[in-house]
Amino acid sequence: MQNALIVSLLMGMIMIPVVDAFAQPKDANIPDAVTVIHSRKSVRNFTGETVGRDVLEKIVRAGMAAPTAVNRQPWSFVIVTDRKTLDTLNDALPYAKMLKKAGAAVIVCAIPGKAFENSTEFAVIDSTCASENILLATEAFGLGAVWTAAYPYKDRMDIVRKTLNIPESVIPLNVIPIGHPTGTDRPKDKYRPENVHWEKW
Repeated sequence: MQNALIVSLLMGMIMIPVVDAFAQPKDANIPDAVTVIHSRKSVRNFTGETVGRDVLEKIVRAGMAAPTAVNRQPWSFVIVTDRKTLDTLNDALPYAKMLKKAGAAVIVCAIPGKAFENSTEFAVIDSTCASENILLATEAFGLGAVWTAAYPYKDRMDIVRKTLNIPESVIPLNVIPIGHPTGTDRPKDKYRPENVHWEKW
């Protein structure tokens, strides 16, 4: 009886940290999902500090966790940290001038040939979901980001393809500058009750 009690107590001591490891987030500084969603904003003002490779990999991993039709995952990501390349994109793209002070950029690419039914629409929709995950993960890590469109503008897509050697069959959906925010940009309350319909339109 005493031996059984000792074994039970030892098992309890072992299981507590195991359960706790699953219950607690890996980084206690990362806020909950709803807070991140409502805190997200388009950040256009950066300090110029670099962004670590490990954080960028985590951000792109979050992108790849997005929903995708028939799990085809018709996306690919180009991560840019090279200052010369960031400056080239900054100078050539009309609405990406914040790249001058961004520490990095992620270019989300849609691949119709990998999408369900080889559909451009599915590739773009799935890659858009991945892009939103990237924006939210960036916010969660205390960084800032903004979606700057390449698609559907042919001239902008051509610039991005040429600069980054992206194949013609691949759609550069956007260029997402990522960096340390100056604190200038603030989230907007976009909730409009008139846009909510209960049960039917």
